[in-house]
Amino acid sequence: MAIAFEVFRHEEYTMPAKSQAQQKAAGAALAAKRGDAKKSDLKGASKSMERSMSEKELEDMASTKQKGKPKHVSP
Repeated sequence: MAIAFEVFRHEEYTMPAKSQAQQKAAGAALAAKRGDAKKSDLKGASKSMERSMSEKELEDMASTKQKGKPKHVSP
């Protein structure tokens, strides 16, 4: 019996920010993860993002263009 597994390639998947606020939070989390900012200064979503997301995921989200994005998105 052969079992096929689908390989998930993280490099091919980008996670764009859905709002300007999310993009900014990702940028703050990325700065803290890289050591450019203090982790203790993070609050709310950026604090959670820093703990739960990889540097690559944060880069993808933070690099999303803000033009055309709403300021906030309802959950």
